[in-house]
Amino acid sequence: MDLGITGRTALVLGGGGGLGGAIARELAAEGATVVVAGRSRERLDATVADITAAGGRAHALVWDLGELDVVDARIGWIEETVGGVDILVGNTGGPPPGAVTAADASVWETQFRSMVLSVITITNRVLPGMRERGWGRVITSTSSGVVAPIPGLGLSNALRSTLLGWSKTLAGEVAADGITANVVVPGRIATDRVAFLDAAKAEREGRTAEEVTAASLATIPAGRYGDPREYAQTVAFLAGVPAGYITGSVVRVDGGYVPAI
Repeated sequence: MDLGITGRTALVLGGGGGLGGAIARELAAEGATVVVAGRSRERLDATVADITAAGGRAHALVWDLGELDVVDARIGWIEETVGGVDILVGNTGGPPPGAVTAADASVWETQFRSMVLSVITITNRVLPGMRERGWGRVITSTSSGVVAPIPGLGLSNALRSTLLGWSKTLAGEVAADGITANVVVPGRIATDRVAFLDAAKAEREGRTAEEVTAASLATIPAGRYGDPREYAQTVAFLAGVPAGYITGSVVRVDGGYVPAI
């Protein structure tokens, strides 16, 4: 299927991570020029190298998403160097695990800036260009905790749920402009983040990481963790022309893991 995004410009936040990197590579494979943004130059360069080696086009942009005062300059650089952002993938790092009552106000504020306000502020900056061109995609990657809160991930459950309500509201405001806004929910995808969470849970519960992983697999009807590329291909579809009538939706990529309807 031709997704119709050849020549489009995509900005992938967290593009050096497991999910973000996979999304960037998939969008590039479909013909988009991809800008990968994140804090680690080394990881971003690795993603860009993968894309370039496969014949795609990509640029790395070192960016601490908690620095909201540089949003205009960063997007301005993209517009001057590559072109207006047509596809925005809001994929931010996860906060530290722990009970919802364990984090003090400063932690909430810091994580809110980097996980929530960053996505909203960047979206607001690129929307005028999308409206002018009459086409755009705003895709936000969250967590299964927005559907069924995950014990021990209090910050993530709360903050990512904020993005869920925001995206749904945004979808109704921009649909007439040819812009879609959707949320993608990963289940247990085989990334470093999931491995870290399994290890943290094992430490809390006095079990081995292997035992935690085995217990987790037992709750997934598909019987395995997802491949990051499977997740990325779903995001790429939502970024494409064939998904133009899908907006305001929450799409799960979880192998049947989330029990809630």
